[in-house]
Amino acid sequence: MATYNKRGYKPKTKVEKEIEVEEHSTTAEVFNTLDETASKTEEFVAENQKYIYIIIGIVAAVVLGYLGYKEYIAKPKTITAMNDMFQAQKFFNDAVNGVEKDSLFNLSLNGGEGKFGMLDIADKYSGTPAGNLANYYAGTAYLNMKKYKEAIDYLQNFKSDDEVLAVQAKGNIGDAFAQLNQPKDALEYYEKAFNLRDNGFTTPTYLYKAGIVALELGDAEKALSYFKRIKDDYKDASEASTIDVFIGKAQALAGQ
Repeated sequence: MATYNKRGYKPKTKVEKEIEVEEHSTTAEVFNTLDETASKTEEFVAENQKYIYIIIGIVAAVVLGYLGYKEYIAKPKTITAMNDMFQAQKFFNDAVNGVEKDSLFNLSLNGGEGKFGMLDIADKYSGTPAGNLANYYAGTAYLNMKKYKEAIDYLQNFKSDDEVLAVQAKGNIGDAFAQLNQPKDALEYYEKAFNLRDNGFTTPTYLYKAGIVALELGDAEKALSYFKRIKDDYKDASEASTIDVFIGKAQALAGQ
C-alpha cells in the first residue's frame, strides 16, 4: 500500500525530537521537585506542629492583647486624662487672659479645687495625648513664671504635628534660652520654629526673633537674610512694619 504525507506536514528533525524529549524531561523534574518540596514541608509541619501552634498562639495573644489594651485601657485612660485636665487648662487660660498670673499659672501647674495640675497629668497620664499636651502647658506656664530651665525640660518633652503648637513649643524653648543668656541655643530653636511650618502667623515672628539674636551674635548676613524674608514674603505681618530699620542695621553691620 502506498503511503503519503499530509500537505504542509514536515517530519521532525533529530534536533527537534531531542528538544521535545528534553522539555518533557524538564517538566517531569519540576513536578518531581514540587512533590519533594511538598513532602518535606508536610514532614516539617508534622515534626514541629507543637511549636507552630505555640507561635500562632503567641501572635494571636499579642494582637488580641494590643486591641484589648487600646480599647479597654488606653481609650478610657485618655478620656479620664482629658477630663482631669479641664480645670488645669482653665487656670492656664485665665492666667494668660487675666491678672494674678503667677498664682493662676501655679494652680495650673499644681492643681486646685480638688483637680490635678499639669505636672500630675504629664506624669500620671504619660503616653496619652492629654499627658503630652500637659507638657506643653506646663512648659509654657513655667516660661511665664520665669522658671526657664523647667520650661525647657517640659517643652522638650512635648511632641506634636499641630500647625501652631508644634512651632510655638520650639519658639518658647528659644525664648527660655534667650532669657538664660544662651543666644546660640536660642537661635537654634528659633530657626527650628520657623522651619517647622510656613505660615503667616508664626513664621515671621520667629524669623524676626532669629534675626535679632543673629545680630547679637555678630552674624549680620544671616540676620539680613531673615529680615529680608519677612519683607518679601510676609508684608502683612506686624513684624514687617518696622523691618526696614533692622534691614538697614544688618546691612550696615554686614558692610553693604
